[in-house]
Amino acid sequence: MSRQRQGGFSLIEIMVVIVIIGLMVGVVGPALFGNISEAQRERVKNDFASIKTALQTYKLDNYIFPTTEQGLDALVNRTDSDPSPRKFREGGYLERLPKDPWEREYIYLSPADNGKGFDIISYGADGVQGGEGDAADISYHDASAE
Repeated sequence: MSRQRQGGFSLIEIMVVIVIIGLMVGVVGPALFGNISEAQRERVKNDFASIKTALQTYKLDNYIFPTTEQGLDALVNRTDSDPSPRKFREGGYLERLPKDPWEREYIYLSPADNGKGFDIISYGADGVQGGEGDAADISYHDASAE
């Protein structure tokens, strides 16, 4: 009587594979999460660039930037608050307002704290002014200086 050998993996083989996968996650995981943080910062910079272009186009049409009170919404919807835009483009200056990577609206200041132009701010991962690391604020003026 001959026995047929059943195919499959032994417990030791499965454990070796699990240990190898665990080591790979331990090495690759931290590098991957560092890249996520950097990608979020790059997304904010890209959003700043598109908002800046829309703001400059708005200013070319209306001779001023929207006020802080009018906010970035003035790039999407015509505002009736003073100073109301002289020439508002049909369809607006942005199709929609982008949100930061943490799904919050950008803060807009005009004039900026330095009294000139405008500033756009994301309060980072924690959504609170100030902070360090991933929770640090990201400002258009700081990002454009890099």
